Amino acid sequence: MSTATLPKPTFLQSKIGGLPRAFWALWAGTLVNRVGMMVEPFIGVYLTQARGMSYGAAGVVMAVFGVGSLLSQILAGWLADRFGRRVTLTGGMIATAVAMVALGYSTSLPAIVISMFVLGMTIDAYRPASNALVADLIPPHDRPRAYGLLFWALNLGFAVAMVTGGWLAQAGYGWMFGINAATAVAFGLLVWRAVPETLPARDERHPDESGKRVHGGFADVLRDRLMVTFTLITVLSTLVYVQAFTTLPLAMTHERFTTGDYGMIMAVNGILIVLLQPLTGDWFGRRDHSTVLAVGLTIIGAGFALTAFVSDITGYATTVVVWTLGEIVTAGIAGAIVAALAPAHLRGRYSGLYGLAWSCGTMLAPLLGTRLLEVSPTVLWLVVGALNLMAAGSVLAIGPALRRRMESAPR
Repeated sequence: MSTATLPKPTFLQSKIGGLPRAFWALWAGTLVNRVGMMVEPFIGVYLTQARGMSYGAAGVVMAVFGVGSLLSQILAGWLADRFGRRVTLTGGMIATAVAMVALGYSTSLPAIVISMFVLGMTIDAYRPASNALVADLIPPHDRPRAYGLLFWALNLGFAVAMVTGGWLAQAGYGWMFGINAATAVAFGLLVWRAVPETLPARDERHPDESGKRVHGGFADVLRDRLMVTFTLITVLSTLVYVQAFTTLPLAMTHERFTTGDYGMIMAVNGILIVLLQPLTGDWFGRRDHSTVLAVGLTIIGAGFALTAFVSDITGYATTVVVWTLGEIVTAGIAGAIVAALAPAHLRGRYSGLYGLAWSCGTMLAPLLGTRLLEVSPTVLWLVVGALNLMAAGSVLAIGPALRRRMESAPR
């Protein structure tokens, strides 16, 4: 009697193999969409230079965009669970394209405000549907790797978009809006054609812990204390992470560094993620998720705290290396935790609540960071570093509960 030995997967197979074709369609669409995402990073420049707004007026308009982004995650999560992942993602991308074109042609203040609100509502509406799709398509042991690969696509596309967008802004903003709209449509159509609908049957009901049958709604999500706690931790960690894109450039220019200097050190972030994250995601994904997330958040917090003690470009670049390594450790882990916590029929809403945490953290980051910067750059970086250590400690505190839930989650 002989036994067959399965061949050991190659290095490349261990990193990207074993994932379904539908996932790769979602991955490709995410990359294409992010490559074309040129308008958002340059929207402040567009409003002040092309539309002649003051900094104050542009800030108010961008705040309207933020309000739309906050609302979009809840709405998109409900749509993904009610009507389906595919239709929500495709619809959100088509609506984004329309809003992009409308904003590009808007010249009056009311038209710009309305267009910006709609764009805020639509531009990230795909996220809850995308996260739910991954949870539907990928078994739990492979989810950290899958979410990590999407994270990699986002960062690679963003790096290309920053370079291309900067050039197109000089050639004419109309090109930026047109390409952004076209890539959004391409993403939506690719998902519609290549990704099957994975929404559980509408009449499917899942028992809660007491054995009773439950319907699906955000009230059920908010009754999940573990998910709510994880969401609050995410708000805290996001508030810290977004300092890299809000107060760090302000702190550097205050020290008489140029925007070019800031762009150079931030390029280190993108390069490290593109080179290292695909090589490490599967290894971290096989470890205890709460421990990995806590370690990553600790490294990120240490990186930001070290910024208080640097004064030259090399020092700033070193701190970026440190917190980027922490970002690489955490890539894909949070998404896998949310997917494990969510019942199948509520994955869109759980993902929406997680997206809301990111939106809240993004809005709060400049409010806290600028006020701390007014006190002292040293105070700013030490405080935000301490906040991320608090987030890491909180993850460890709920670690046992997370492990119990993840062990009991359907395979």
